[in-house]
Amino acid sequence: MSADNPITMTDEERDALLGNGGTGVLSLAAGDAPPHSVPVSYGYDAPTTTFYFRLAVGAEKSKGELSDRSATFVTYRETETGWQSVAASGRLEDVEREGIETDTLAGLEHVDIPLVDIFERPLREVTFEFYRLVPDDLTGRTEL
Repeated sequence: MSADNPITMTDEERDALLGNGGTGVLSLAAGDAPPHSVPVSYGYDAPTTTFYFRLAVGAEKSKGELSDRSATFVTYRETETGWQSVAASGRLEDVEREGIETDTLAGLEHVDIPLVDIFERPLREVTFEFYRLVPDDLTGRTEL
């Protein structure tokens, strides 16, 4: 834990909690409306502190346009010593956006995005796109 604040995780503790992937909640800004929050699986590349998401897209477009959208991602778990959480905020980037392809390919080699089936249709009928979040703000907290 940080010497300055006993509930703030060190970078090493944060990266250990995140591993190379898992699940959490992604909240997308929606103007004046409440944020659109969905459970998601993620991949995490610790050397670049970058999150990768495989998000369902399609006709319903309940999430709206995703690229360059303000987002917050939170994951948490209970450990033997108490609860831990990590929150990241920034803008989602379409991994196919020009200029980030090389970084994205390198980052995706280090992550493991779990396949979580929470859809109303069979996965073979769901369209997915990959996005990344390079956080402007990344914090980890641990229970005392």
